[in-house]
Amino acid sequence: MTDKVRTIYDLARVAGVSAATVSRSLAGKEVVNNKTADRIRKLAEEHGFRPSSVARNLRTRRRGAIGVIIPLGHERGQHISDPFFMTLIGHLADELTERGFDLVLSRVIPDRGNWLQKMIDADRVDGFIIIGQSDQSPVLDKVAETYLPIVAWGGFIQGQIHCSIGTDNFLGGRLATRHLIERGCREIAFFGDPKAIELALRLEGARAAVGEAGGQVRLVETPTHLASELSGADIAAFLDAAERVPDGIFAASDLIALTAIQVLTGRGLSVPEDVKVIGYDDLPLARSSVPQLSTIRQDIADGARHLVEGLLKRIEGRPTGSVVLNPELVVRSST
Repeated sequence: MTDKVRTIYDLARVAGVSAATVSRSLAGKEVVNNKTADRIRKLAEEHGFRPSSVARNLRTRRRGAIGVIIPLGHERGQHISDPFFMTLIGHLADELTERGFDLVLSRVIPDRGNWLQKMIDADRVDGFIIIGQSDQSPVLDKVAETYLPIVAWGGFIQGQIHCSIGTDNFLGGRLATRHLIERGCREIAFFGDPKAIELALRLEGARAAVGEAGGQVRLVETPTHLASELSGADIAAFLDAAERVPDGIFAASDLIALTAIQVLTGRGLSVPEDVKVIGYDDLPLARSSVPQLSTIRQDIADGARHLVEGLLKRIEGRPTGSVVLNPELVVRSST
């Protein structure tokens, strides 16, 4: 009767060698004699033995999992079901699973400055991908001083310590606002919360485009929640208090833009005839809305690839720099 081979120790007994020799042979380590290694690999094949991922991870001190964290410091009402989060998480899941990693997702309300360090100290994953810096850039910088396997989706600011992957948000804001100006808008409202780095950069880009117009255009900055159940009230309150309805709206996200269109339509205003609206992200819902939404496209799939590739290099101990991707103006029927 053939011995059952379920573990490295079983195979070592059959081969008459140590478990360490079996492990090195199956891993292709050159320290094992070629003839011995070939014999062990043939025995493993004959017995249908495959080393478990758990055992392999223990040998390499890997967990086989990546932590994906959404910190909500500035926007605590946002949910994981937010369309942007779901789109990026979907692409990250594809990239990670194709490379043999599990994805461990966490939504964090950062009440204390050590929230990220505590997750690192728990030692449950091989590294972290942060979706959005929120208002937690100082926390990310502090951790990045001593912890290498961490990357963040978000904006890049000169002097930051942590590695970030994201589009050129300043350029994106400038493109969006310049497009509204070219469409004839002279009273433009910005809807978004600049407490987050990405949104602050988009607002700076909008200000730059207005400045280039030489005093012909007025920009009204309106703090607006990202969560749709809150942004509608913000937009309605702005319209109630405004001396006149803006003829252009630059929304810091597609979701805010679509909420703005709903509020405007509810007040009998037409988009784009009365008010031109442009968003940011180019999520799938931007193409299916009525009217279809003009927006600034972020290549989210490419961003996910950069995040995963950068993190895997860092897990191997290789530092990587931040990556700034080019945004793209997508013109549809809302402008």
